Amino acid sequence: MAYKHIFIMWLHNRAHRTFVLVLVLGFLTGCSISESPVTGNKRAYGYSWEQELQIGREADPQIVAEFGLYDDSELAAYVRGIGERVLAKSDLRRPDTPAEYRIDFTFRVLDSPVLNAFALPGGYIYVTRGLVAHMDNEAQLAVVLGHEIGHVAARHSSQRALSGQLTQLGVIGGAVLGEVLAGAGGTILQAGSAAGQLLMLSYSRGAETESDKLGVEYAARAGYKAGEGAGFFETLQRVSEKEGQRLPSWQSTHPDPGGREKKIREMAANWADSVSMTDVGRDRLFAQVDNVVAGDNPRQGFEDGRVFYHPDLKFRFPIPNSWKLYNMTTAVVLTNNGQTAVNVLSIVGNASSSSDAAAKFRATEGITVRSTSGVRVNGLTAQRMRAHAVQNNQQLEILAYFIDYGDNVYQFLAYTTADRYNGAEPAFLQTIEGFARLTDQSKLSIQPDRIDVITAGRTGKFESFIGNLPKQFEPDDIAILNQLQLGSQVSRGAKLKMVK
Repeated sequence: MAYKHIFIMWLHNRAHRTFVLVLVLGFLTGCSISESPVTGNKRAYGYSWEQELQIGREADPQIVAEFGLYDDSELAAYVRGIGERVLAKSDLRRPDTPAEYRIDFTFRVLDSPVLNAFALPGGYIYVTRGLVAHMDNEAQLAVVLGHEIGHVAARHSSQRALSGQLTQLGVIGGAVLGEVLAGAGGTILQAGSAAGQLLMLSYSRGAETESDKLGVEYAARAGYKAGEGAGFFETLQRVSEKEGQRLPSWQSTHPDPGGREKKIREMAANWADSVSMTDVGRDRLFAQVDNVVAGDNPRQGFEDGRVFYHPDLKFRFPIPNSWKLYNMTTAVVLTNNGQTAVNVLSIVGNASSSSDAAAKFRATEGITVRSTSGVRVNGLTAQRMRAHAVQNNQQLEILAYFIDYGDNVYQFLAYTTADRYNGAEPAFLQTIEGFARLTDQSKLSIQPDRIDVITAGRTGKFESFIGNLPKQFEPDDIAILNQLQLGSQVSRGAKLKMVK
């Protein structure tokens, strides 16, 4: 949890779908006829090119606010350099490409451990630190960036809009509740926004195959050994097998056309006679990922012994037995086993005090406040409020607390249906009234695990190089990180990624 809005994340983590409210939207797209930047042929699109540019411009700051940028300017410049190199060989940079398509691109590294990359219309490409860390060389990253550039160049999002897939959508629950219950107004990708709808939909297999082909082509023409890209998709498969049904985020929005690794190698082989594909760039990539944060960053909050700690914001609170906690960038969400009761902690971004926050909550259209009182929560000034609202023809009972702490106003928004409130209230209060200053120095000083690039001083099996690991990692995780098997033979002098 870092900043300002009530938000229940769905875009790239299927584990959070339990919080989604389904909203059927009658979304009518227009029909734009224009030339394809890839084929040069005329075809119909759901948006005009100008509309695609606008979608990207409006959504990019919201994506950045939600995920956060990874704080490493050298890594950001490195990814941007690869992206520009690949982009220069794309269909959007051909001499005969219409001028309107020769747009500037934005490449960003997001602060997330999840293996993910995605693109917004208008030239916005995002990769996570987790994805970059799992690459074995620069050529693999070039293929993935080329793949995302291919989605933009082929205008796949606009094709999806035209196909009519936007008529029924899962909409982010927090966006709806933020508007109905708290008037958040600033939630990422507002319910019904074009960018939000596009990101929630999977590409078709045909679009994935086309982007694979374009990604390989663009990387190959840029001089990269594009067949290396197959290794990334093998890594995705290993991660999905290890985690069961919890697919890496890439696979939730980028369905596998089948036999992907083999096809990518075949696609790359088709370019062998026409371009020089020699650049692998393993040492360059390893130099960049050395010391990158690995896995979850406890500075942004972590759970230990049924207590949630946030070292950067210096607070703690208990987690009720049998409740699950989801720590997101802009909120911490707790839900009971039946997922019938939810408690959301966020920071109120537009309030000067708990009293101010409570007054604004009271003025929110769609809720009826039953009572408000000033209270103390472990010595902190706070406002307590009971309210109710109607959501999807159901009566919701709401318990809201606004707490002054440091430079922020923290808001707990706990809610369930009216018939379940009495049973849920003790768990609500356990968490809320347990909110307190964090003073334990061992928790305050905790640091994230990081990638540690080492050079093998001998020849041996990979597993023999793995020492003591931080508790969030297992030996298989380190093998996957290196795109090796535990029994793989490692030669003396080889570079390996460990975690310290």
